[in-house]
Amino acid sequence: MSVKPSSENTVLQKIVRAFRTQPSGVNRSLKLSMGDDAALLRLRSNNEEVLTCDWFLEGTHFLRDKHLPDSIGWKCLARAVSDIAAMGGRPKCFLLSLALPTSHAGTWLVQFLGGLRRASRKLHCPLAGGDTTKRDEILINITVVGEVAADGAVLRSGAKVGDFVYVSGTLGEAEAGLRMVRAARGRIDSKSASLKKHLYPVPRLRLGQWLAEKRIASAMMDLSDGLSSDLPRLCEASEAGARIFASQLPIPILQGGIAKYRANTSQLALHGGDDYELLFTVSREKAKKLPKSFGGVPLTRIGEITPAHKIILVEERGRETALVAGGWDSFRVGPGKK
Repeated sequence: MSVKPSSENTVLQKIVRAFRTQPSGVNRSLKLSMGDDAALLRLRSNNEEVLTCDWFLEGTHFLRDKHLPDSIGWKCLARAVSDIAAMGGRPKCFLLSLALPTSHAGTWLVQFLGGLRRASRKLHCPLAGGDTTKRDEILINITVVGEVAADGAVLRSGAKVGDFVYVSGTLGEAEAGLRMVRAARGRIDSKSASLKKHLYPVPRLRLGQWLAEKRIASAMMDLSDGLSSDLPRLCEASEAGARIFASQLPIPILQGGIAKYRANTSQLALHGGDDYELLFTVSREKAKKLPKSFGGVPLTRIGEITPAHKIILVEERGRETALVAGGWDSFRVGPGKK
């Protein structure tokens, strides 16, 4: 990180101290990290670099007065690394761009960096550098550099007619958690088990890597905006459509304070965002090699790819309807806006 005026330099020093003792040997390709004008990476042959960036904005993605700083720090990195998982890649390092008011450059920042550091260690993705500035709102941008074997990345465009459609984990729990947070009076308890999926999502790195290395998935992406919004993107890239069965959706069992949303779980599963599960397609032949779960994470077949360029939802009584995108869209206006 480059040297800034003294007040900003204080913020930079806190970031450097928080990440000074990054795990040794986590990423030997990171030759030079923080402390200079830019980071240095050693590029390896027979591999391709995977680059992604992600915004995490106050008022849009988190609420300053309700989300604890620790959970904000964890989630801003986890959601960016999920894009690397969706390609079947491995994260190598990340860059942090952070804008925040002076009032939050003390305790709030320390707690935020604590959550970010925990995510960095859990995901084996060290901090390489970044930038800071002062602003009334808290704005966070994460850039992640990853790698995948040459020609080994799984793209959205590889689905074929007849392929089965799968998802990992369960769908809708994160959206239920968000609704619970919004309804809460004051700041919520980030240690609540029922809110874990919303506050501390875990990108499916090992699963994505396994699907890519074994060449089982024909197409793949992560579920960040909701199944009804993300599946059409995969189908558009693959120039195909899909038929999804409502009865096969992996709906979570909601408990505790989050259980009040159980009557809407099918809608949450279809339209809720922030799950960061993997959506992938598998040919009928290779589907025989797919286990029912991977590393304790269930893998559920929810439909199939079709030649028609539309998404059809088959309801429990067999009625077929067009699945309208109702997930997250930051540009959407009106009642559907989240």
